[in-house]
Amino acid sequence: MPLILRVARIAGFATLCAGLGVTAHADTFGGAHYERSTDTLVVTMHYRGTNPNHGFTLRWGRCRAPEADRPRASIAADVLDDQATDVEKQDYSVTARLSLADMPCRPARVTLRTAPRFFTVVWVPSAPAGSGGRR
Repeated sequence: MPLILRVARIAGFATLCAGLGVTAHADTFGGAHYERSTDTLVVTMHYRGTNPNHGFTLRWGRCRAPEADRPRASIAADVLDDQATDVEKQDYSVTARLSLADMPCRPARVTLRTAPRFFTVVWVPSAPAGSGGRR
């Protein structure tokens, strides 16, 4: 199917959903950085819902070893909203502190992703000494 027809079909579906009162859930990033003192990612999430109490967690992907064109290890993580099906009534923002205790490879370039296609990138160094994290 030609690209123009696919785009038209998607736009038509979105218009139909909007007319039926159906909304697509979209969490977006307000910013993200690594905090060495707590060995966490500090991520500001913007979302719509009925309450300000959404929680966020990470689901890690596979580690990609360094290669000639990519000299550092990299990994992607999905940022999961524990109330992803909450009705979108009001705008909220929360700063989540996400533990790196189960991060499978370090140091690494971390690509954080959330639906529908929002992402941000954070550099995470080796685990601090005595943290018990992977190095």
